[in-house]
Amino acid sequence: MEYLLTIVVPLYNEAENLPRVESAMLEYLKSAAAKSKILFVDDGSTDGSLQIVKDICLRNADFEYISFEKNCGLSAAIKAGFDYTETELVGYIDSDLQTSPADFNTLLPFIGEYDLVTGLRGARKDRFIKNMSSKIANSVRRAFTHDGMDDTGCPLKIIKSDYAKRVPMFKGLHRFLPAMILLQKGKVIQIPVDHFPRMAGTAKFGLWNRLLGPLVDCFAYLWMKKKYINYSVSKRSDG
Repeated sequence: MEYLLTIVVPLYNEAENLPRVESAMLEYLKSAAAKSKILFVDDGSTDGSLQIVKDICLRNADFEYISFEKNCGLSAAIKAGFDYTETELVGYIDSDLQTSPADFNTLLPFIGEYDLVTGLRGARKDRFIKNMSSKIANSVRRAFTHDGMDDTGCPLKIIKSDYAKRVPMFKGLHRFLPAMILLQKGKVIQIPVDHFPRMAGTAKFGLWNRLLGPLVDCFAYLWMKKKYINYSVSKRSDG
């Protein structure tokens, strides 16, 4: 049976979390509603994460990895995962496991009608300042993009790969994935998923990343929206 879904797991200095990631992913694969494989994208880790990833991939046939020469950021890691995906569908989950791989089965039933299905974190298990900054950032982004999404930062998504591969590379793209699918005339939906506290490692985003950074990115998005070209091929030489 061929793989249908590639789950991209971007990571940077997550050595403490990776054993949990391996266990959670193996558990998900037992009950996956679609034949799935895991693609780690190491974003230039310096804490030994890459060696752990290599060991995981050696002992598990459904696991693969790519690694950057140096740290390039979350958006670059996600985009690289999309570009290296060869399956019809591509998913994305953070290596901190604040969302559960089991919820890919919650999202999968909607991917036929929709081109991107994103999780919506309900009762978030984060500190007050993180929750509030995320809510403010989401409100600002919605005002710019009109994407109708309440939680684009939710690190649990499934996208049709042909749409994902057409998303242009830019810093902050992980906050604008639904908007970028809408630019392609695709359909998006958000579905409630579980959320959990971080058990190990440290968050890679501070107040700047969650508030001022996204505001700057919104202006970049507006420029891109104005310049974006949509096309579809109607005929080709092989039929």
